[in-house]
Amino acid sequence: MQKPPQSVDFALKETSPNIGAGAVTGDKLSCTYDLVEQMQYLYVRVVKAKDLPGKDVTGSCDPYVEVKLGNYKGVTKHFEKKTNPEWNQVFAFSKERIQASVLEVLVKDKDVVIDDLIGRVMFDLNEIPRRVPPDSPLAPQWYRLEDRKGNKAKGELMLAVWMGTQADEAFPDAWHSDAASVGPDGVANIRSKVYLSPKLWYVRVNVIEAQDLVSTDKSRFPEVFVKVALGNQALRTRTSQIKTINPMWNEDLMFVVAEPFEEPLVLTVEDRVGSNKDETLGKCVIPLHAVQRRLDHKPVNSRWYNLEKHVIVDGEKKETKFSSRIHLRICLEGGYHVLDESTHYSSDLRPTAKQLWRPSIGILELGILSAHGLMPMKTKDGRGTTDAYCVAKYGQKWIRTRTIVDNFMPKWNEQYTWEVFDPCTVITVGVFDNGHMHGEAGGTKDARIGKVRIRLSTLEADRVYTHSYPLLVLHSSGVKKTGEVQLAVRFTCSTLINMLHMYSHPLLPKMHYIHPLSVIQLDSLRHQAMQIVSMRLSRAEPPLRKEVVEYMLDVDSHMWSMRRSKANFFRIMGVLSGLIAVGKWLDQICNWRNPLTTILIHILFIILVLYPELILPTVFLYLFLIGIWNYRWRPRHPPHMDTRLSHADAAHPDELDEEFDTFPTSRPSDIVRMRYDRLRSIAGRVQTVIGDLATQGERFQSLLSWRDPRATTLFVTFCLIAAIVLYVTPFQVVALLIGLYALRHPRFRHKLPSVPLNFFRRLPARSDSML
Repeated sequence: MQKPPQSVDFALKETSPNIGAGAVTGDKLSCTYDLVEQMQYLYVRVVKAKDLPGKDVTGSCDPYVEVKLGNYKGVTKHFEKKTNPEWNQVFAFSKERIQASVLEVLVKDKDVVIDDLIGRVMFDLNEIPRRVPPDSPLAPQWYRLEDRKGNKAKGELMLAVWMGTQADEAFPDAWHSDAASVGPDGVANIRSKVYLSPKLWYVRVNVIEAQDLVSTDKSRFPEVFVKVALGNQALRTRTSQIKTINPMWNEDLMFVVAEPFEEPLVLTVEDRVGSNKDETLGKCVIPLHAVQRRLDHKPVNSRWYNLEKHVIVDGEKKETKFSSRIHLRICLEGGYHVLDESTHYSSDLRPTAKQLWRPSIGILELGILSAHGLMPMKTKDGRGTTDAYCVAKYGQKWIRTRTIVDNFMPKWNEQYTWEVFDPCTVITVGVFDNGHMHGEAGGTKDARIGKVRIRLSTLEADRVYTHSYPLLVLHSSGVKKTGEVQLAVRFTCSTLINMLHMYSHPLLPKMHYIHPLSVIQLDSLRHQAMQIVSMRLSRAEPPLRKEVVEYMLDVDSHMWSMRRSKANFFRIMGVLSGLIAVGKWLDQICNWRNPLTTILIHILFIILVLYPELILPTVFLYLFLIGIWNYRWRPRHPPHMDTRLSHADAAHPDELDEEFDTFPTSRPSDIVRMRYDRLRSIAGRVQTVIGDLATQGERFQSLLSWRDPRATTLFVTFCLIAAIVLYVTPFQVVALLIGLYALRHPRFRHKLPSVPLNFFRRLPARSDSML
């Protein structure tokens, strides 16, 4: 099914930024910073001062340093009553915004009314040296302080001043002149940073049996089950069918845990003594660092664990040990990949255990250049503003660019590198508005501006892709374009043979196929893994907040959406459109719409029947020629978010409102009733289609079931005659006759259904037995 082209406003645009990308030479693991535009900065490293004089009446000194360049001014923190302070702070001034020729570094004494000048050091910008990594950092030097008249003052200041680029190692932690309005509490929230996802493990708890359980009520058969808790995860077994003091379960429970292991595994054996009333028969606490790690499908050794039970004696809580015990088989599964993303666009497919990793096949380099036309995301001082930063996630590595303050056209020009272990993976880049510029806490969230997904298998090796990607966000009011982000991407393949060999390997580690997990288990474990990753990253400094991580991982992708259902339906129709087109073409051949083509098909058919050994070579040669022909129209650009494919541009407002509803719903009862009725109507159509498919299948079954004795008699008789005829007649003659009959001229056809079809439609099905 051919879809109309996407709106130009939502389309991908190829760009030509001024970057130094070229052929890859030397060590491919080294970052050459050639995917971004070079940005020049003036760096000032304020290290420390010594022998500062006292300026107060008491003779004490509360020093701080002020770095001044034109209208820009950066200030260090001040120390109280300290004449030899150490700051070790870096200031970065963008060369594009420099409008002065002199750099002033002033040492001042903090005072209640007016801060006193202790001394200053001045630099001519034309005399400042230039540094280009990988040169070693410029060594700081001691400078004698001068007063405003140029005379020598008491005290010295250790400084390093140089011109560099964003490739400088001082860049991420530097104070930037374009963020001068950010207070000291918010500086940490605007810096660039690299994060690593915690190492996740599956924990398999095989609850086998228990022995010598002690129940308070001896007159009844116990209904025993085991509850297992790990952090905020809790699962329970079914109630044992053996209702004795020695119950058995042999049931597996799966959990997700992250290193370092902070929470123990807590098992409680409970007896259902009444409605909503359970009695604890024993408890066992198992630290995870003592649990065996399994790398393959071989079973681990089981163990008996003692159950502890607390009893009340004379009003005191006492612990009774060894009252009973439980038989368990517990292991940390290293052969699985812990899914924290959707498998459709996962960025990492490696197993947990590093011993099972294959060598890398290449390097992925991403240059985050800039954004254009960003929408105002919040209001400040009565006007709209946006403080944008980018987050990219691939594998276990997350990166966050620095925040560009109050700018609708921010320029980051930051470059990052990842190792690639599988080409069939996806990198996700998101753009967000920083809602914590001034150290705000509480309910403030970082607003989403949009995101981009790029599948590595769609990229040609060693080619630099520079495109401007539309940033699209779906709201309850519809899809909105919030701007564009300009990226440069390069996938460098280290060994072509290893990469091509990856296409023969299973997508997931082999444990997923030897001992597969159910769909329900995978969905639950994926949700738990997302929660663990978002919690750990939100505790970093600066934090990668929960709403950012959940948006990057598509935490709500499994929720019901009428829009997604329609989009998936039309995707299926698009897949089937090729078969439908082939069917229409065959119908045109059979009906002699183009006599010349039909005659050629007759000749080809006769050749293939007479020489059947040519059938498979002909099919594969035809597929080869189609592939070579389509090479001319191969995609030149990586895929991007498609509003038409997603049915986001034509979604009904009520459908979008339903998609963004909470779970459980928070809408009024009349709206919920209307949506329920709509869902029942759709489900009724699906039910009808499924019923029709079941009817056709049951008709096939009834051919030999004697449900309709006359129909089965006719079919059995036909089968006997067909067997005799096919036995005495060469197969090529039969195939030739059938083919020529199917391709006969319309003059020898009639519009009524064929005899076999009439016979099939008259066969009975079990639909007449349905209530």
